[in-house]
Amino acid sequence: MEFLAKVHVTLKEGVNDPQGKTIMGGLKSLGFGTVSDVRMGRYLEVILEDDDIESAKRQVEEMCDRLLSNPVIEQSQFEIISTGGVIRQ
Repeated sequence: MEFLAKVHVTLKEGVNDPQGKTIMGGLKSLGFGTVSDVRMGRYLEVILEDDDIESAKRQVEEMCDRLLSNPVIEQSQFEIISTGGVIRQ
């Protein structure tokens, strides 16, 4: 079975985000004065083959912990889409 994992990686609360601050400054200079904060992150799509969705979920969790995010300063969230529906994590 083929699954699509949609992975969002963001900095943990309290971790300094210089890219976010730069983007916020740019938005304010373009006249978007209502912006009060910006946090930068990453979005990834991973397509994988597996026998069942629980096994796919475990694999994506391990991918996030071992490569896709730095668990010390980042958090990851994902959803897995298969022909049978969506599972959110």
